[in-house]
Amino acid sequence: MPSPGVVVDRRELLRTGRSDLFIGGRFLPAHGGRYVETVEAVSGAPIAQVAAATVDDADRAVEAAAAALPDWAGLPPAQRRAVLLRAAELFGERSGDLSAIMGREMGATRPWCRFNVRVAQGMLAEAAAQAYSAVGEVIPSDVPGLTAFGIRQPAGVVVGIAPWNAPLILGVRAVAMPLVYGNTVVLKSSEQTPLTQAAIVEILHDAGAPAGAVNLISNAAEDAPAIVEALVAHPATARVNFTGSTKVGRIIGELGGRYLTRVVLELGGKAPLVVLADADLQAAAAAAGFGAFVNQGEVCMSTERVIVERPVADELSSRLAAKAASLVVGPPDDESSQVGPLVHAGARDHVMGLVEDAVRHGAEVLAGGTADGLYVRPTVLRHVTPDMRIYREETFGPVVSIIEVGDSDEAVEIANDTEYGLAASVFCRDGGRAFDVARRIRSGICHINGATVHDEPQMPFGGVGASGWGRFGSRAALEEFTELRWITQQSGERHYPI
Repeated sequence: MPSPGVVVDRRELLRTGRSDLFIGGRFLPAHGGRYVETVEAVSGAPIAQVAAATVDDADRAVEAAAAALPDWAGLPPAQRRAVLLRAAELFGERSGDLSAIMGREMGATRPWCRFNVRVAQGMLAEAAAQAYSAVGEVIPSDVPGLTAFGIRQPAGVVVGIAPWNAPLILGVRAVAMPLVYGNTVVLKSSEQTPLTQAAIVEILHDAGAPAGAVNLISNAAEDAPAIVEALVAHPATARVNFTGSTKVGRIIGELGGRYLTRVVLELGGKAPLVVLADADLQAAAAAAGFGAFVNQGEVCMSTERVIVERPVADELSSRLAAKAASLVVGPPDDESSQVGPLVHAGARDHVMGLVEDAVRHGAEVLAGGTADGLYVRPTVLRHVTPDMRIYREETFGPVVSIIEVGDSDEAVEIANDTEYGLAASVFCRDGGRAFDVARRIRSGICHINGATVHDEPQMPFGGVGASGWGRFGSRAALEEFTELRWITQQSGERHYPI
């Protein structure tokens, strides 16, 4: 296996304040030498000068990945597995630096940063465990002497486009499973967290991924449309996986159709948590509080709607409001902080605009409802109705709406009254009734007596409707990132009709 190259010291990168592209096993400036400055949202302090790729750079990255494909795909599975296992070890060894970089770039609290490191490490280990899963099968044929095979082979170059809100988890998810199946990858980092996601690529390279197997593109925000189209349109690109907003996901889906490039999309959500009258209300309130306010609600699975049967609505509302009021809102670098700042002023203005609109239309604020700079207090709204924007729009902030219903049928109707369909939850002590409600909710994921925010590397993860299509996670990813080929072998004579 080619030499992994020089290990990069992340402390040195932060000290020098520069981050380059990574193409074909080398750190390179963008064509033209252009950089953009990133800053901390809360303090405005500069973080780094980040290379702003051009379309030519995007093409170079895909071409480097295509050139590396035959050698990487041709390695025995054990060697690809070894690279991913070593990368998982390096995540552990560099966990402090990874958490520090992520905290500076996105303003996340320390527990969320450490959680990102742990889950990303687990994803790498799970990907390594799947090294031998791309197996074929013998398919019975009706032709005498014909043996038919269904063979799984690497799709080719996979472009991963990762968001900022869980940059280590979702950056690793974009590349780990494609790599273990023998694909080569180009990771386009988020404009918000370029250093965090550059660290993923560096770790994979340091773990032994050969030159060109893993590549990194960073860009200026205004150049993103052109860069993304170039990555999707390149003839060598076989797959694109994108995690982010439904608005951008629609654009990438259209580009995929135009260039006949297969895409996997994990997009927005409006997760319902259904609470039936016989539920354990303490457990339901704890799950709703976690699901609504973890990472200040900046999670695609975030609990945005609590749909509760009327006999228990008062008690559940009281419990959830108390939970919200008890949470510590504070700076990301304070260990006691449970809820940090929103990622930027635009996000805060969006969230507060939804809250203010709901209040104007009759919603009652049970907790929170105010902002101080980028910090939005955990907010619980009651009496939310369909004429409020927050009923339908994704909040992506620390706000949860309570909607009261008469029975489980109405709860299912309200849960499905959205274009989204990512995660959902049902709380009910009657297992049969709970499963029936879960089955009828239109979502890719549903948890019974558990929070809407939950992920494990080995599980099939993805949504329906405006939450996207395709599935990440362990063996589910086999369908997304390999080609299933039909190969036959004839023995003996074969009779043809003409």
